[in-house]
Amino acid sequence: MVDRNSDKKLLQFLHNELELSQADIAVALRHREFDKGPIPMLLWQYGFIDLEQLDKIFDWLAEHA
Repeated sequence: MVDRNSDKKLLQFLHNELELSQADIAVALRHREFDKGPIPMLLWQYGFIDLEQLDKIFDWLAEHA
């Protein structure tokens, strides 16, 4: 996640394609400020997504890099 535009597209993907709630995404964003980790890893670490969903996110990121 390099810039705000790519962050916005990723957040849209998470909400629309993976059907994550805005609250789940908000938790990851708040923790990102402290942990400095990538959003996908924080979502997985906090149990909001499983490994299959994490893989889908990485595939999406690779396609949109």
